[in-house]
Amino acid sequence: MPDSHALSELRAAISAPDHTPEDIAALPLPESFRAVTVHKKDTEMFRGMASADKDPRKSLRVDEVPMPELGPGEALVAVMASSVNYNTVWSSLFEPLPTFGFLERYGRTSPLAKRHDLPYHILGSDLAGVVLRTGPGVNVWKPGDEVVAHCLSVELESPDGHDDTMLDPAQRIWGFETNFGGLAEIALVKANQLMPKAAHLTWEEAAAPGLVNSTAYRQLVSRNGAGMKQGDNVLIWGASGGLGSYATQLALAGGANPVCMVSSQRKAEVCRAMGAEAIIDRSAEDYRFWTDEHTQNPREWKRLGAHIRELTGGEDVDIVFEHPGRETFGASVYVTRRGGTIVTCASTSGYHHEFDNRYLWMHLKRIVGTHFANYREAWEANRLVVKGRIHPTLSCTYPLADTALAVHDVHRNVHQGKVGVLCLAPAEGLGVRDEEMRAKHLDAINRFR
Repeated sequence: MPDSHALSELRAAISAPDHTPEDIAALPLPESFRAVTVHKKDTEMFRGMASADKDPRKSLRVDEVPMPELGPGEALVAVMASSVNYNTVWSSLFEPLPTFGFLERYGRTSPLAKRHDLPYHILGSDLAGVVLRTGPGVNVWKPGDEVVAHCLSVELESPDGHDDTMLDPAQRIWGFETNFGGLAEIALVKANQLMPKAAHLTWEEAAAPGLVNSTAYRQLVSRNGAGMKQGDNVLIWGASGGLGSYATQLALAGGANPVCMVSSQRKAEVCRAMGAEAIIDRSAEDYRFWTDEHTQNPREWKRLGAHIRELTGGEDVDIVFEHPGRETFGASVYVTRRGGTIVTCASTSGYHHEFDNRYLWMHLKRIVGTHFANYREAWEANRLVVKGRIHPTLSCTYPLADTALAVHDVHRNVHQGKVGVLCLAPAEGLGVRDEEMRAKHLDAINRFR
């Protein structure tokens, strides 16, 4: 069993309203803790199966694992809550390839990095929790600090990353391309992943925005993405989902006009509750962008473009917020206005995109690829959460022991918004430090519940 006594002490100290940083620093660290893992020996278990038939409940485990060594520039964090991202789904299905290759390559880079190359992989790219210990060279963060973590792990030994850390050749996504992720009772992060937790949010609410909010910020707002401005029309695919819901909020907060693509009336109502007015239920409209597996249907692109213009007063969209990939990419390129931007961060329906290049080159459009966010972008995205301008889109929360079911449900698209996981937090609703601000924003916070 995990070191339950030390973990109980941690939980009690963090939950105490009058705890001090000295109290946290004085607590003994447990020798082991619970974590959600996949195992290297299981990587062939789904061989030959279609993605839709693979079941994360068969591959994910909750294991007792030993405490990792703390290195320079790093922090150990008591994880009160985490959340499920699509990279956890990919890890659990061992696709597009098993993540152990990432860990093996990372482990070859230095003796300290060798810690990550293990026969098990602790997953998770979000957390909200409390700093327990910091390694040499960490000066800003102290034990007792309540934090969230963004998921960019970067070495910054190459000049390529010093203008934009996402361009560093050694950047990795924590909990996906590194070990010791956030779906655990304790996580190991670099200190430059840490950001302040929003005081008006619970632990599980604070853990939800990290990866997706930062990804949407870079993709839509940053100069490294679409550089959205006031008045822009923005087509957002999956606008009520884990990623699209943050894009919708960012568009509204930035004075743009989101055109929300959803797949049901229930999801359309979520977008209306956020303040969006231009909403398309693609299921009700029965859009079929492919006539068969190999042939797209340009007539459907044109029908979508006409529908968008009906909603925008005759204007095409300035920006398309793309992440479905193969299924929608041809339509996205077509409906973007002349000189507009298609910005893409994922391909959940397939990586091999097809589009009619005449509509790109002759109409002077741009395709911009983005991937997560650098520290500055993640910090600015989190700052909007702290200020109550962007709210968590948390639809439900599972206990750590049921993480496999949570990942299964994300894989099956059972929920809208993010799915949370309680780690050390004994129950939902804990961790709020600013009740006055919470009362001010409670309706928005409860929108996805």
